[in-house]
Amino acid sequence: MERVKLAREIIETCLEMTRIGLNQGTAGNVSVRFNGGMLITPTGVPYEKLTTDHIVYIDADGQHEAGKIPSSEWRFHQAVYHTRPDAGAVVHNHAVHCTAVSILNRPIPAIHYMIAAGGGNSIPCAPYATFGTRKLSEYVAVAMKDRKATLLQHHGLIACEENLQKALWLAQEVEVLARLYLTTLAIVDPVPVLDDEEIAIVLEKFKTYGLRIEE
Repeated sequence: MERVKLAREIIETCLEMTRIGLNQGTAGNVSVRFNGGMLITPTGVPYEKLTTDHIVYIDADGQHEAGKIPSSEWRFHQAVYHTRPDAGAVVHNHAVHCTAVSILNRPIPAIHYMIAAGGGNSIPCAPYATFGTRKLSEYVAVAMKDRKATLLQHHGLIACEENLQKALWLAQEVEVLARLYLTTLAIVDPVPVLDDEEIAIVLEKFKTYGLRIEE
């Protein structure tokens, strides 16, 4: 029953990601940590047609269930779970503003205190590698070592958190930061940023701040 419940939550997250404008078409993918491995969206199935039976289980060794094909990006989801033991869910999308910043191959700097939601004083940008490859997962592992979110050069965004609701919340916050960054870049470059001392204060406050979920 837990698997079915989590599968439903994955589908709801996919649909919500599209509804709030963070994704389009069959782009992006969503996973949750489960039973030593993960549950992840399949490849090529439109979100509105997903059923719980479509959701794929992949074990810790990267082996998936027979008869099901997981998202081509499963390797970087696995990399996040290996790199961040605190992550219970991963959201990946091609949000327009995040993707635009990733095309510039720039991290999002500390332009606003909400940068701390990502775990540090920036949202990094992992180097480009072909989607679905082991090389991309290696780049993601490095970028996410001390962050909860990273851009992927010429690709999009990854965000992780303890559960799906928080991971989606973080993805939305990073998209807002990306939009702010692009807006201010049109006026001045480099954009003024908060110093590391202030970010350290905010990071401490973020231990008790953020999306609260009532069961």
